[in-house]
Amino acid sequence: MTAQPQDRPAAPTDDAHDTLTPARRALVFSIVSLALLMMSVDSTIVATALHALQQDLHTSVNWAGWTITAYAFGFVLMLPISGRLSDRYGRRRIFLCSVAVFTTASLLCGLTDNIAALIALRALQAAGGAGFTPSATGIVVDHFGQARDRAVGLFGSIFPIGAMIGPVFGGLFVSYWNWRGVFFVNVPIGLAVIALALRYVPRDPPLVQNAGRTRMDGLGMGLLAATLLTGMLAASYLGEPDAPVAPPVLGLLALAAIGCGWLFLRHVGRSDQPFIDPLLIHGPGFGAVNLVNMVYGGICIGAMALIPLYATNRYGMDALQGGTLLVAQGAASITLSVLATATLRRTGYRLPLYAGGAIAAAGMALIALTPPAGIAPHAWLTGAAFTVGIGSGMVNPASRNAGLQLAPQHASAIAGLRSLCFQVGTIAVVSLATAALAGAGDTDERQAWVYAAVAVLLAISLPLVARIPEHHGRW
Repeated sequence: MTAQPQDRPAAPTDDAHDTLTPARRALVFSIVSLALLMMSVDSTIVATALHALQQDLHTSVNWAGWTITAYAFGFVLMLPISGRLSDRYGRRRIFLCSVAVFTTASLLCGLTDNIAALIALRALQAAGGAGFTPSATGIVVDHFGQARDRAVGLFGSIFPIGAMIGPVFGGLFVSYWNWRGVFFVNVPIGLAVIALALRYVPRDPPLVQNAGRTRMDGLGMGLLAATLLTGMLAASYLGEPDAPVAPPVLGLLALAAIGCGWLFLRHVGRSDQPFIDPLLIHGPGFGAVNLVNMVYGGICIGAMALIPLYATNRYGMDALQGGTLLVAQGAASITLSVLATATLRRTGYRLPLYAGGAIAAAGMALIALTPPAGIAPHAWLTGAAFTVGIGSGMVNPASRNAGLQLAPQHASAIAGLRSLCFQVGTIAVVSLATAALAGAGDTDERQAWVYAAVAVLLAISLPLVARIPEHHGRW
């Protein structure tokens, strides 16, 4: 049975928006995919530059890791807002604004010389990138008619492509230029996307353009921000050997994170216009889908973002060698995502989720293990990363469509919430992992235990799949 939030407009029919020719659909899909690719590249390209950032900006691995968590933090705050704005003011308009903010912030990131400024600019960059997924998903759902499920499913192959390209560029920039290139590369891409979108992406329907203003849930936004920020600070200061806060303050930060999280859930359940509709958080079917996205999406992404640093610390690999590990993961994820999308109407959602989750867990376990005698560390880690990519590629189309199928008329908001779950999982694993590494003499062994713990978490979370609403055929 389909779960739909109350007091929302009904879903548009396919005929109302199915107006583009196949050639125009391909062009529009390519434009929005380029923006998603740019965002995906930036979520992985920085991973190859963490060691260089730490040295050039004279900071610790803990605070260098904040360039990843701050990016995820900006996404978490802006994704639900972007989804609502996209639904209210038009997908094309929000898409263009998002690309402009992302491109400008990328330029500023490359120009800064201060780690605190870089962390703040990464959050701003994410605030722009947060609008890509909801608006791009809404554009596809509005204009691709009966092909929308397959088009949306193919989005799952775009993010692995970025994960594959990003580390290559990152390794090349760090090895032959410097870390600033990982941000400057976004500028020409962003300008090209804006020019193409202005010319070819269909204008928003007048009904959407004239829908009026919507009230933003400032209290809900503030509570969620406080939850994440206090949790991130507690984890970061816990790992700093010279933390400027006393242990009781760390305890207060942890309690504040828990308290603010409870208040946030309580608030959205009572608010007339909540920051995130509670039905989309824990309504029938949505709760299980969101947990699956957080575990098999966000936590996997966060763990793999640290693999270049792991390769450097444990095996002495350079940035380019470490980046190729993410290339292996991306290649496997792309291939399996396309295959899973093509067969999803026959397999349903649960089979690829079970299989993909188990394979991803096995890959994480392989990363943690020491290579057997006779196998080079790079070859071993490449195979392990490839295994994780196979699992992720199988999971992505099913987990994406499982949520959208429940309420396709709210495609932008659901796509935004899915990405929010990814970012929360990423924040959790990166914050805890970098805190564990800070000040440790045996960083290689500690990070190996991080991957072992992630493998266990993925394995014990498989029963969640049984709660995913099953569906065969198109929706």
